[in-house]
Amino acid sequence: MERKLDSRTIYSGRLLTVRSDTVEISGNRKSSREVVEHRGAVGIVPVTSTGSILLVRHYRYAVDRILLEIPAGTRETQEAVELTAARELAEETGYEARKLEEVARFFTSPGWSTEEIVLFRAEGLIRASPGFDRDEILDVVEVQPERISVLMRDGLIADAKTIIGLKLALPHYS
Repeated sequence: MERKLDSRTIYSGRLLTVRSDTVEISGNRKSSREVVEHRGAVGIVPVTSTGSILLVRHYRYAVDRILLEIPAGTRETQEAVELTAARELAEETGYEARKLEEVARFFTSPGWSTEEIVLFRAEGLIRASPGFDRDEILDVVEVQPERISVLMRDGLIADAKTIIGLKLALPHYS
């Protein structure tokens, strides 16, 4: 185990904080660690009554690409993950779910980030009104499960949370 000796904040923003820590490692040696602190997020695999999946077409500035993703979002401080999942599903797709089942939890990059994503499968979808964030432009796309592997191969589904979510929530199709 490493023991933190010192920590300083390098950057603090709306979504994340970056800190630089000095740690003691085995043999009383010192080393530095850069850590991105993140509140955590959720991802939701919404399954319609006909078995198709709702994905969101989303432009991602950091990679300058349009991707198809599962609905997802960052947790508010102290917000229960189930509430985050329900909120994000409604905001991004305009649907509410009668059933939200937790599928898995994983760290996105534990070598340098605290971000944990909790994945849900949503069923019993009921139409509500979308509440898109002002800084998001989203299109909801209904996809047949048998098309998922083709969309992955073609690079339209290319982010880790979506690939992991689809693989775990729909193991027979992805």
